[in-house]
Amino acid sequence: MTVAPADDRVRCPWADGSELYRDYHDHEWGQPVHGRDALFERVCLEAFQSGLAWITILRKRPAFRAAFDGFVVDRVAAFDEADVTRLMTDVQIVRNRAKIEASIGNARAVQALDVDLDELLWSYAPARRARPKTVGEVPAVTPESTAMAKELKRRGFRFVGPTTAYALMQATGMVDDHLADCWVR
Repeated sequence: MTVAPADDRVRCPWADGSELYRDYHDHEWGQPVHGRDALFERVCLEAFQSGLAWITILRKRPAFRAAFDGFVVDRVAAFDEADVTRLMTDVQIVRNRAKIEASIGNARAVQALDVDLDELLWSYAPARRARPKTVGEVPAVTPESTAMAKELKRRGFRFVGPTTAYALMQATGMVDDHLADCWVR
C-alpha cells in the first residue's frame, strides 16, 4: 500500500509517483464503464498500451481521443489509408501501424457484431470476489479474460489477448482489483 502525502489516503502501490496515475486510480480504474464508444475506446487504449507503460497511454490519451475522432465507432470504422498515414505521422500518439490498423479493424468488428459491445464484454465479468490483499494476489490473466479474448478474436478483433482483456476488465470495473486496504471502495 502507498499513502499519498497530500491526503493520507491509502492507495494501491501502482498509483504512487504520478499525479496522473493517482487521479486515474482514484476516479476511473475499477469504475464501471458502459456504452459502445466508451468501451471501444478502452479496448483501443489497452491495445496501444501492450508492451508499454500505462502512464505513456494516460499522458497521450487526450491526443488519442483527438486523433481517433473521440473513439466514435462509426467514425473510426470509416478511416482509410489516408487516416493511417495521418496517424503514423502524429507524434502525439503511439505510432505503431499494427495497433493503428487494429483499432480501425476493431471498429469495423464492433459494427459487425450481432450483439451490443457492452453486453458482449460485460458477459465475461466474473462473479464478485474478495479484494486482493497484496499486489501478488492480482492475476494478469483469468479464465474469463482468456474466454473474452478468444471470443473477440473469433469476431475479428486484434490486439486483444488474455492479458489485455484482463487489463480491460480492471479498467472498466468488470473486476475490482483495488487492494483490500485501498481507500477506493
